[in-house]
Amino acid sequence: MAMKLYIGGLAYSVTDSELEALFAEQGGVTSATVIKDRDSGQSKGFGFVEMSDDKEAQKAIEELNGKEVSGRSIVVNQARPQEDRRSGGGYQRN
Repeated sequence: MAMKLYIGGLAYSVTDSELEALFAEQGGVTSATVIKDRDSGQSKGFGFVEMSDDKEAQKAIEELNGKEVSGRSIVVNQARPQEDRRSGGGYQRN
């Protein structure tokens, strides 16, 4: 079963392919995405990696959490489910 990992503390210069290559050393990577600002396109400093095997994902957490990547210490843990953001504030017209 696949496991999605949250990766925080990324340098703004890290790309999707660099993130994928880093985690591919630990096992099979299904996807790797650095989250970018919608307007500027600049990295927000975090991303997500989906690994094809839970054991490999756990190994990646153990091996890479706290590791220095591009001069920054990264945080790696299992991603939490995305919260429902539809009920936020904002203007509603009746």
